[in-house]
Amino acid sequence: MIKKSSNWPATILIALGSLLILFPLYMTIAIALKNPEEMAQSIFSLPTGLHFENFANAIKATNFFNTLGNSATITITSVVFILLTNSMVAYAIARNMNRKFFKALYFYFISAMFIPFQIIMLPVVKVTTDLHMNNILGLIILYIVYGLAFNVFVYTGYIRSIPYELEEAATVDGATTFGTFWKIIFPLLAPVSATIGILSCLSTWNDFMLPLILLGDQDSYTLPLVQYVFQGQFSTDFNLAFASYLLALSPMLVVYLFAQKWIISGLTSGSIK
Repeated sequence: MIKKSSNWPATILIALGSLLILFPLYMTIAIALKNPEEMAQSIFSLPTGLHFENFANAIKATNFFNTLGNSATITITSVVFILLTNSMVAYAIARNMNRKFFKALYFYFISAMFIPFQIIMLPVVKVTTDLHMNNILGLIILYIVYGLAFNVFVYTGYIRSIPYELEEAATVDGATTFGTFWKIIFPLLAPVSATIGILSCLSTWNDFMLPLILLGDQDSYTLPLVQYVFQGQFSTDFNLAFASYLLALSPMLVVYLFAQKWIISGLTSGSIK
């Protein structure tokens, strides 16, 4: 048996990368559980007592459960429609790539990935305001549309790896194109759909810019947006602020810990025909 030598440079880089991720998380938890007196002594030390009242005060100050409901509604609705609509668009493109229109449409979507949001930010604000879409519904529609570029790119590559003979067999049995997609193709997209769903969930939940420029009603604010307002109001009370940050990131942290394996498996699926 040949013993493989350790790749120490890669191991060191991974360790440093882990520290860069874990240290801010440690600081968030430690500060959230301290009181101002402990903060004044040292911000890096472990808390001597667990001050859970910081979380209770943060929940009250930020109207946490209302904003949690807003974020959950926007995220879940957006992810469901992203998976349903983006997969259909990708299927139409993948199975008609030999036609000029669909090939041009594919590269049109790919080119959209290289356009910074800051360039189209002001036109988006103007159009959504004129159409009275500066609300939660308008925000959901924008998330569905903005996900098209990357999602079509991933879906198309995966669909083209699925044997076309499966669809031909379904057609012979009398299935329509719509029926073939939902009964044959869409179930086979489960790995890549899981990846796109998780990534869309994370990006939608953590997004700050779109809610900031779109939502004017405070009752419609999402968790990231409330943290901005919260920090402005309690900028000197870091314990309260960090408790609020920890409450906001906890749901997605749990989702990522349980779903991270599907992100890598979904991205690598279909990479080899």
